[in-house]
Amino acid sequence: MPFAGLRISTAVLIALLALLDAQANPQEPHPPQGQAHTYYIAADEVVWDYAPRGRNLTGIPTPEEDLEGRSPADKKYLKAIYREYTDGTFKTLKPRPLEWEHLGILGPLIRAEVGDTVKVVFKNNTKMPYCSIHPHGLAYGKDSEGALYNDNARVDKGAHVQPGETFTYTWSVPERAGPEANDPSSILWMYHSHFDEAKEINSGLLGPIIVSRRGSTKPDGTPQDVDREFVTAFAIFDETQSEYFDKKRFPPNFQFADPLFRQLYLQYTINGMIEGNLPMMTMKQGERVRWYLMASSNEDDVHGVHWHGQTVISGHMRTDVVNLGPMSMAVADMAPDAVGTWLLHCHVNEHLRGGMSALFTVIPP
Repeated sequence: MPFAGLRISTAVLIALLALLDAQANPQEPHPPQGQAHTYYIAADEVVWDYAPRGRNLTGIPTPEEDLEGRSPADKKYLKAIYREYTDGTFKTLKPRPLEWEHLGILGPLIRAEVGDTVKVVFKNNTKMPYCSIHPHGLAYGKDSEGALYNDNARVDKGAHVQPGETFTYTWSVPERAGPEANDPSSILWMYHSHFDEAKEINSGLLGPIIVSRRGSTKPDGTPQDVDREFVTAFAIFDETQSEYFDKKRFPPNFQFADPLFRQLYLQYTINGMIEGNLPMMTMKQGERVRWYLMASSNEDDVHGVHWHGQTVISGHMRTDVVNLGPMSMAVADMAPDAVGTWLLHCHVNEHLRGGMSALFTVIPP
């Protein structure tokens, strides 16, 4: 069989060519049948104020760190946040609806049903060398993962979008990205930058994704069985880990890891604001209210989320405290019955004293 070796070599060559083609042209996840949603989102630099009202509005005593004892510089920092635009020119910001002002530092809300496809046209308007958008829960091809690997892949441009550049991510929403049979009709995922995750999340680059069960939403994308929604991120921002923290201001060999020094730059926030400075979250007595909860990525982002005056259903149990670990997400349904203004806060003592609290109001129907 003088040509046997040739046949084997040809087969090996064909296999290698097929492998190279697959690497060069990665296949997107098989797109489910559903609607296509397009978002125009940029990473923008802003001066962020953790306490825009300038005072503690909750009544919780924080003697060591009360706002009245701080200078304005202690609560304002240069940050990068995700913002939504009207189209791909990225010239006009899309106004945030009044009912979503409480999102604060979070990026725009992305919505989809199971079976839909999400496209995000992303632009890096910052001076950060790279940033990206990486979604939790959804399905994506390698080029739309938004995360970098040290593997010499040729399809990872979406993992490191440079200043001034634009990249389009395509994500699909399969069944495994949506609610299970016993879950609420909608669940929460998050998205964030993933080139240098610690720096980029501490800089402010994170946002929410709500996925609803197939065929369960109103024309505006909200769940049919819900009257009002709130998204809250319990996030400790460590400004010493931000892309914008200027270490050159300090002497050589300064001990940045010193816990006492680091504590000065920790901001204990709900949606990027402290001590009740988040815009008021208002609902009517008896409404079907859904709370989407998430925690950020610092090692201390372990939270006991507590509502005063009300109870919720979460994980098939009635409670008034929902526990979160770093980068975890949860859903809690509330039927508010007690009229008044109430406290929402983290029950971890250090976090509560640090300002991780907000207010919500229940008004008569």
